[in-house]
Amino acid sequence: MNRRLAALLVLAIATGTASAATVEQPRAFGHVIGDVLTQRVLLEQAGRTLQPGALPSAARIDLWLERRPSRIETDAEGRRWLAIDYQVINAPRALTAVSLPALNIATTSGVPLALPAWPISIGPLTPLEVPGQGDLQPLRPDRAVAPLPTYALGQQLKFSVLALLAVLVAWLGWWAWRNRREAQQLPFANAWRELKRIGDPASPEAWRVLHRALNRSAGRVVHHASLPQLMAEAPYLRPLQPRLEEFYRESTRRFFFAESVAAATQPEGAYPLRPLCRALRDAEKRHRH
Repeated sequence: MNRRLAALLVLAIATGTASAATVEQPRAFGHVIGDVLTQRVLLEQAGRTLQPGALPSAARIDLWLERRPSRIETDAEGRRWLAIDYQVINAPRALTAVSLPALNIATTSGVPLALPAWPISIGPLTPLEVPGQGDLQPLRPDRAVAPLPTYALGQQLKFSVLALLAVLVAWLGWWAWRNRREAQQLPFANAWRELKRIGDPASPEAWRVLHRALNRSAGRVVHHASLPQLMAEAPYLRPLQPRLEEFYRESTRRFFFAESVAAATQPEGAYPLRPLCRALRDAEKRHRH
């Protein structure tokens, strides 16, 4: 806010005791509600520093103005000024002229400083009537909410989803590769794959598949008499020892005593070869993981 520096030498003839004061007045025009106007009084006369006896108190002046707490300031040249703030507290319906009040400020030297009234104008915030032309209307429509900038978020979400899909595809590929590798490398997993391809689980080839898996697991040919040694070397197979013993007994009957009475007492297709192979595969898998 531009200030008007007026060197006002005011002689209060009526009292005969007031001293001239140098006052920096606020701008006289263009004020609205909420504006703060500052009067600055130089605390100096004839080269002598003046000390106010009491600062003007904060108080409501009239319908339009309220005086705020006063203060003493020092400028860049070291001169002391009394700053008095007034705030506009109401808005008129039309341009209105009011005045900052005249003041007599007592000093410790006994000679008061006289401040004259200072006229200012206060304007309304809005006119009473609007032209009603173009965009100047009495009422404006509701302002549309601007859409949020979601493009960057959408791109980040897209990249995140693509990255997640890539990770899932990679994980599924690794899982399939691991299972295939284990099925090829692990004896019982490989045997289970071969048994699923063989149509008849009671066929001699199916029994040979499981025999080969047991031999690969032990690293040598396994027969009924060497099962205890296999159990000692592969403790994870111990829960299946009774079923393996039964498997070797049944295998002996099938391959070496097929025409005997013992073989005739039990149909060849009755032995659960596939469940045994699956149990061996599961035990092998648990042992490896």
